[in-house]
Amino acid sequence: MKKYPAIATLEFKDIAIGMHTTDALIKKAPISLVKCGTISHGRYLTLVAGSTASVEESYHEGLYWAKDNLVDHVFLPDIDVALHDAVFGKRVLCRDGAIGIVETETTSCNVRAAELALKGTTVDLIELRLADSLLHGKGVSIFNGELYDIEAALDIAVSYLEDKKHQVVHKIITSPHEALAAQINYSTSFGDAQLTNLNGELP
Repeated sequence: MKKYPAIATLEFKDIAIGMHTTDALIKKAPISLVKCGTISHGRYLTLVAGSTASVEESYHEGLYWAKDNLVDHVFLPDIDVALHDAVFGKRVLCRDGAIGIVETETTSCNVRAAELALKGTTVDLIELRLADSLLHGKGVSIFNGELYDIEAALDIAVSYLEDKKHQVVHKIITSPHEALAAQINYSTSFGDAQLTNLNGELP
């Protein structure tokens, strides 16, 4: 069961405006400030969660104060359970099947695209990365499932992103090598990855 019915993210061009707006929106309604702080390119990212009514009220307060300083933003009034868990850091093991990757220049649009994909198909969301270290402000979502489901999921996600004029890079790995799948299960960050010796490789 998901802890919060709704979430919202707001990504600001400027840190000062981001901090000021975040203070205003969390004062507007009884919500949880899940996370906020600086990200790459000198931007500021805020993630809030709570009841649908409270998050919506705070979200619109944020839009009011930020105005054209917002790089990206999203409000999800009935967040998908798998996406909810991924936002809060849960990772799912990659199993047999295909892998789909969706990479965006900002974070909020990736969250929205991932939710559309999850609600429209039966794929698993392996991981959702939001502007963390070395991503340069990007959002990345990784899906796993049967090939036809992955194709449908990426079609939904990419169609939404392109329709909204967001930059997107996407790929499908139809039959991932077991070494890559193992690395994905451990971490998709190079700094956290483990050394992997392939069969036939010299010691």
